Amino acid sequence: MPFPVLRGRWAATLTVLGALTLTACGGGDSTPEPEEAREQDSRQFSVDPSRLPFNAVADAPETDRWWGVLDGAGYRVEVPKNWNGMLVMYAHGYGGTGSTVSVSDPPIRAHLIRNGYAWAASSFSKNYYDVRAGIEDTNALALAFQRIATQNGRTLAPPAKTYIVGTSMGGHIAAAAVDAEALETANHKVRYDGSVPMCGVLGDTELYNYFGASQIAAQQLAGMPATSWPVANWAELAPKVRSALFTTFPSATTPLGDQYKEIVKQLTGGERPMFNEGFAGSMNATVWGTFGRDGTINGILNRDGYDTTGIVYQFDNDPALTAAEQSFNQAAYRLRADPEANRLRRDGLRWFPKANARISVPVVTIHTLGDVYVPFSMEQIYKRRAMALGTDKWLVQRAIRGVSHCDFTLDEQTAAFDAMARWEQNGVKPEGDEVLDRATVAHPHYGCKFSSRSRTPNACPAP
Repeated sequence: MPFPVLRGRWAATLTVLGALTLTACGGGDSTPEPEEAREQDSRQFSVDPSRLPFNAVADAPETDRWWGVLDGAGYRVEVPKNWNGMLVMYAHGYGGTGSTVSVSDPPIRAHLIRNGYAWAASSFSKNYYDVRAGIEDTNALALAFQRIATQNGRTLAPPAKTYIVGTSMGGHIAAAAVDAEALETANHKVRYDGSVPMCGVLGDTELYNYFGASQIAAQQLAGMPATSWPVANWAELAPKVRSALFTTFPSATTPLGDQYKEIVKQLTGGERPMFNEGFAGSMNATVWGTFGRDGTINGILNRDGYDTTGIVYQFDNDPALTAAEQSFNQAAYRLRADPEANRLRRDGLRWFPKANARISVPVVTIHTLGDVYVPFSMEQIYKRRAMALGTDKWLVQRAIRGVSHCDFTLDEQTAAFDAMARWEQNGVKPEGDEVLDRATVAHPHYGCKFSSRSRTPNACPAP
């Protein structure tokens, strides 16, 4: 039975009704009160049409390939001549802050067309971390699929199934797009049949809470604790904090840095294989690149959305707090999100869409264990949300023994997609990994079951 969404519908409906009270009473304008503007709304983006055409895959079935611009977003569409009647929407990852938006082909493109699937991908109409634009533009393209085909001389039936897959920010999009809240509030509504979020920001705003908590922990350990937010003199403090924690950043730590490393380990998913390699790699430097910012996520929000009131700093894998841990937590500066920062909107999706786990279709996720940028804890947060709602029956999660962000092999990605598709089409739920049990996640062989055999021999230790 689909997860009931009555409460969310009432919440969204009452938000709109509040703006229409005068109209309901026989007076006033029927147009809802306009929403406030934010920095992201003033930014201008464009498509470079010369970058839209794409070539056929070598040694693959013949396809029709179309490209163009839809409502300010570039797109690509590919349909096999022997189309199986099903469509896969692909959502790309973070596109940076430039003024030109661009399309990315799905990494599993060849696999899709060899199995008869059509696919479509949008550039999105905006860059920055704009998941709202990503969902709306991907949905708009899915709704335009038949029309685009007709305009290019091919008549197609409506897709029998429509799936969504995505990587990184696109994983956030793929999870939020199948959430009941998106069906209730999006301007372009698509009821997807299944989803494969890969290395996704499944904790939505929790990712940024982690960034804030990491900076606060680093400063506190280095003896330069935060006392306000954003930290006004972070540019001056940053080298001093790094020097206190690292002899070589980010690969070699001082004794204080060892403690910081353990705190980050617990913030990102606990004791697990591949963490040490990930912490020493470039993604840790990327995390530090987020330090010093305010909580608006580069103008996606108008108010501070960071919140560390629920963060528990730990120095080891034991959830029981020692006296030292209690003291550290009591001293830590706490960030409190403005309740208005990411509220429901009257004009569509939230500015920072939620992955609430209000799902009623198969969702198969994959996540690398060593990723400290979009960490494995995103999977744990999403699983807890699903369990709290009773929707975890629709969720399968797989741990991959990669070191970096989205560090997947092609066969790991295709296996996840095929597992979701077989589950949705045949009703047989695939296997996954336990993500919440600390002892299971800490086991030296954790993540071996679904990691590719093509990885190095040392990726999984001998039994």
